[in-house]
Amino acid sequence: MRQAGTGFLFHVPSSCTIAAVKLQRRTALVTGAGSGIGKAIALEFAREGAKVIASDINEESARSVAEEIAAAGGEARPLRTDTSQQAEVQAAVTAAVEAWGRLDILVNNAGITAFEHTWDEVIAVNLSGVYYGCLHGLQQMKRQDGGVIVNLASIAGLVGASAPGIPGGFGYPYGASKHGVIGLTKQFALDGAPEVRVNCICPAFVETPMVAIVTETPPLLDWAVQNTPMGRLGRPEEVARAALFLASDDSSFMTGAHLVVDGGWTAR
Repeated sequence: MRQAGTGFLFHVPSSCTIAAVKLQRRTALVTGAGSGIGKAIALEFAREGAKVIASDINEESARSVAEEIAAAGGEARPLRTDTSQQAEVQAAVTAAVEAWGRLDILVNNAGITAFEHTWDEVIAVNLSGVYYGCLHGLQQMKRQDGGVIVNLASIAGLVGASAPGIPGGFGYPYGASKHGVIGLTKQFALDGAPEVRVNCICPAFVETPMVAIVTETPPLLDWAVQNTPMGRLGRPEEVARAALFLASDDSSFMTGAHLVVDGGWTAR
């Protein structure tokens, strides 16, 4: 396991292609950054000028994302983190501070589905992992002059569902964990105000490796698309742009909110 602060540093001169705009001179830690929504968020933040800790339980995936950021002219460090372990989440926060002196943005994105994991596993990653991130992220941001925390919840934290062939719709532990993330977001927003803003995003089905069971199972894919008024699944980049909004000063008067990015699913 790579210890905090010992990840390789990737840096390419500022003359390269990434333009520093909304997140210039800010530092960010993104968990679950090795693929899917987390990868899209890490790349989007880097394009907007942030220095990024790309954290993932799969170290090679984290390294690949950091290298991609570097190739585009940004700055990033890969870090292996198991977010179900409090000590590792705390170490990831410390790694960002050791690398760049502060942590401006924390995205608690790492998550797993209920399709292939047990209740205890899902709660450990999806809920406890977010709690550990909020806890240690808030502590660090309070020691400095503020910051922003963005949590990844889900429409499964807002509504139930009746999916073909799947007990519990989105899966009992998944729904429970995402309802919990929205609750944690509200409480940490109150605890952090006014210095630290805490918000969350509630996506519907997004085309990522995590939902392969849906995209590769025709009845489930039909169900997901038919229940989305926009008639398609979401794209990781669409969620990443919502994360950018919440992480930037564009959302400066938002805290304790859940931002729904669901193609109209919950409007039905």
